[in-house]
Amino acid sequence: MSADDWWRHGIFYQIYPRSFQDSNGDGIGDLDGIRARLDHLVALGVDAVWISPIYPSPMADFGYDISDYCDIDPCFGTLAGFDTLVSEAHARGLKLVLDFVPNHTSDRHPWFMQSRSARGNPRRDWYLWRDPAPDGGPPNNWLSNFGGPAWTLDPATGQYYCHSFLKEQPDLNWRNPEVRAAMHEVLRFWLRRGVDGFRVDVLSDLIKDAQFRDNPPNPAFVAGQDPAHRWLPLYSTDRPEMPQVVAEMRRVVDAFSDAASSRVLIGELYLPLSRLVAYYGRNDAGVLEGVQLPFNFQLIAAQWQARSIDRLVRDYEAALPAGAAPNWVLGNHDKPRIASRVGPQLARLAAMLLLTLRGTPTLYYGDEIGMTDVAITPEEVQDPFEKRVPGRGLGRDPQRTPMQWSDAPQAGFTTGTPWLRLADDWSERNVEAQARDPASMLTLYRQLIALRRAQPALNRGDYEALECEGDVLAYARRFEAQRVVVLLNFGAGEAAWEPTLLPAGSIVLASTHPTRAGSVENAPLLLAPYEGVVIGFASAP
Repeated sequence: MSADDWWRHGIFYQIYPRSFQDSNGDGIGDLDGIRARLDHLVALGVDAVWISPIYPSPMADFGYDISDYCDIDPCFGTLAGFDTLVSEAHARGLKLVLDFVPNHTSDRHPWFMQSRSARGNPRRDWYLWRDPAPDGGPPNNWLSNFGGPAWTLDPATGQYYCHSFLKEQPDLNWRNPEVRAAMHEVLRFWLRRGVDGFRVDVLSDLIKDAQFRDNPPNPAFVAGQDPAHRWLPLYSTDRPEMPQVVAEMRRVVDAFSDAASSRVLIGELYLPLSRLVAYYGRNDAGVLEGVQLPFNFQLIAAQWQARSIDRLVRDYEAALPAGAAPNWVLGNHDKPRIASRVGPQLARLAAMLLLTLRGTPTLYYGDEIGMTDVAITPEEVQDPFEKRVPGRGLGRDPQRTPMQWSDAPQAGFTTGTPWLRLADDWSERNVEAQARDPASMLTLYRQLIALRRAQPALNRGDYEALECEGDVLAYARRFEAQRVVVLLNFGAGEAAWEPTLLPAGSIVLASTHPTRAGSVENAPLLLAPYEGVVIGFASAP
């Protein structure tokens, strides 16, 4: 791949660092642990590693409350250790992407400690401070994503400060040019150390309404839902000023791109499709100037049915701006794992879908071995979200449990006590066991990634929607004279597929059923329950 398009055609792998590999026996994953497992990522075949926050933090939200943007938290290692990780990743052909958290800091960050010290402090306007409402309560009805008001009163100065998440995570004021300049310098600090880009946390939240107006009621809200959705976040997120903010950030990152390697910005954006694609940005000259990859989370919330997925993909393809790079995500550290959402059989189908659709795929650690959510007892809860809104099933601990490497004690993750409990199946479901099993989930992921790399139609080809037949989702990928067809049977029964576009002697390049790969097929093609196949042709029919 060329330096310009590694992020466009590569595969990203998210590491939640606390849970990937512990190197010193304290039960918490660290940078040296990641470095020790780089060869697993090479064997898997991914191109880039995205690491969730590793900066100094009081850990109120496990690293998303940052007290110093330009260092490494001691629980993860040191700056020297980080530099070694970057060097060794690059030596293996892997790119390294960091999590950038610009919306808020820790309340222990020196900036906020100065800001709250007095109304007249020069950094007062670096955060969002407002006088109380006439009744003495919060300035408006904005809600925290972690439950309760998005405002906390500071008794010493008599004003409220805004926090979109925990009260320990005060929101920065991105309307202040000094804040923007300081955060841009954070990006430069890490770019100078060789990082290849950033995943930008809650990107759409950076600018808030200048008048701090109340959010309107959400007509779709029903009792039992996440209480943060009671109001539509019209004035607290996705404001009209965001394109300028994103374009400025993009220019900072682009300044470090060169002939050897380009840099990438990935945006975390839980937005409707029409608003999501707006974050690609476009200037007056028609050049895309936003984030290169606004994360597409549609598969996380999708109905796992052929026609639903077909419509979702068609709509996304139609909405993409000209020249924009699509992307797909099956899971992350905030959402239940794919194998728990759809079950083990459909999880194999999901792997084939992710790795054959047009666009950049992102894998979440452990999904390559089919890890599932782990039940965490109330006494074991670590996640502050679950502690603030208990009993709603919103906690994120279940999908953050330690990686299962082997049948050694503690699954080879640590020699100590892991910070979260392991899944009960760790002695059977682990990397070492699955690497030896030709029918395992890990083997399937490795085969699909290798196929994607080998087939230009899969790693850079156009997308061609085909008509769904019953429970079968069908689409083709085409690059120059090469064409492959993907068939995914979402049904619990066998399904026949008999198109005119299946020439005699078509070859199964890959199947979720391991015994079928390499077979020669003729129409009609009979798919087993929950089977997916990739069909290859010598030339485009």
